[in-house]
Amino acid sequence: MARAGMGGGAGGGGRSTGSGGGRSFGGRSHSSSSSSSSSRSASSRSTFPSGSPGSRSGYHSPPPPYRPAHTPPRPHIPFHFHHHHHRPAPFYRSYRHTVVYTRTRTLSNALILLLCLVFTLTMVQAIFSMSGASGVTRSTVARTPLPKTETVETGYYTDELGWIGNVTALQAGMKNFYKATGVQPHLYITDSIDGSYAPSREELEAWMTRTYDELFQDEGHLLLLFLEHGEEYSTWYMGGRQAKTVMDQEASDILLDYIDRYYYSDMTDEAMFSKAFDDAGKRIMTVYKSPWPPVLITGGVVVILIILLRFWRARQEQKNLEAEQTERILSTPLESIGADGDSLSRKYDEL
Repeated sequence: MARAGMGGGAGGGGRSTGSGGGRSFGGRSHSSSSSSSSSRSASSRSTFPSGSPGSRSGYHSPPPPYRPAHTPPRPHIPFHFHHHHHRPAPFYRSYRHTVVYTRTRTLSNALILLLCLVFTLTMVQAIFSMSGASGVTRSTVARTPLPKTETVETGYYTDELGWIGNVTALQAGMKNFYKATGVQPHLYITDSIDGSYAPSREELEAWMTRTYDELFQDEGHLLLLFLEHGEEYSTWYMGGRQAKTVMDQEASDILLDYIDRYYYSDMTDEAMFSKAFDDAGKRIMTVYKSPWPPVLITGGVVVILIILLRFWRARQEQKNLEAEQTERILSTPLESIGADGDSLSRKYDEL
């Protein structure tokens, strides 16, 4: 069914007030900010206009860059090689120590790369966990599900507008909400309250109190009213005296936030309400924990390990260099000793 489009200002602010019998009551209303958007189901994914880079037709790639037909020849620069009769001896490094040096550097670089990858994955996970449900109230209170003995299971919805066609799809998410919180929800869809399309807050509270007493025989239910007419819609809730021990102000705001979040999606009416209840039940019963402490701890460990690895690599390189110098001196032939009086013993004293 067609429903109102873009939501604008909110009324009521989701504040709960004491109602008859100590029940919780609150809600919020939305109005369309543009008359061009007349229904939620009319919103669809944008398509590329003809002739744009995203379309398959009407778009032509730009011509290739200009390239000269003939590349001018490079100027000839004479090169003179000067032969030196007494060239310095190349730096000596044995094959054995070269392999050890290469393996040490390769191993340390691989470990550093692995540590950086672990830190990056931890950072990405933290970012996704923070942006996974942006705009939805965070659950900061540890809640205990309501005992099943406090609720007598009844129907899950009342549809006066004929929106619900797939009952199974709707009740799947609502039953998950009931299982997680112990509070059975009931969705009431209508476009007017006692013949009024714009009831006052007092009229809404009186109507919901009366409807709650007609539908339920206990105080463990949550009545959610979805009221929509024309380009305006509002969501209101009333929880029983037992239900409000779980569905407090924060929990009720979470449920309303999810309905507002999925209202503008391209999901069906049944899927929209079902997913809102399902996700709200999980979030309500899960205490939010900031992802940054694990990130900071992981980053500190990574930095310490990288410092230790670099120190270990520097020690290994120094040992390899000393071993190469020792091996080079030991392998020097006696004939290469200069005639300036240096003896073989002085060479070995340098070790």
